[in-house]
Amino acid sequence: MDVKEKPTRSPAVAKRQAPDFSEQLIEPFTQLRNEVNRLFESFPLGLPGLEFARLHFAAPAIEMSETDKSYKITAELPGIEPDNVDVTFDRGILRIAGEKRERRSQKERGYRLSERSYGAFERFIELPSVDAGQAIKTKFKRGVLTVNVPKAKKAKKGARRNKVGA
Repeated sequence: MDVKEKPTRSPAVAKRQAPDFSEQLIEPFTQLRNEVNRLFESFPLGLPGLEFARLHFAAPAIEMSETDKSYKITAELPGIEPDNVDVTFDRGILRIAGEKRERRSQKERGYRLSERSYGAFERFIELPSVDAGQAIKTKFKRGVLTVNVPKAKKAKKGARRNKVGA
């Protein structure tokens, strides 16, 4: 009589095959996100009259650098007028916001095309150890916003003796 052994699985393999509860909870949302991404990727951007679809206002591209004295934030805002950009700083949070309004009219043979598009964005950046008393410097040139935020002066290390008065 031959005895056949059951193949055994290591605990790691068994764990990979059975998704845990959090994966089961997230899976429908992952599928939905993938489907929405697939729909947007297949959207025909090259059709006449759909140029507005290329405008994306969710979050402008930013670059941030740091020196001993300040933070420098650069944001690309093509096509946006300086009057439509708002930079504020409150309780350690730098907020860059703006909006773009575009109107275009075109007459061709047999038809007239008129488009309006609008988009707004808002970006928040947390900046630790900022000197709230110093002025924030902003510059807007050729669609690029540059913001310089001064850092707080570092406290000197070491003990300091204070004279106690009567």
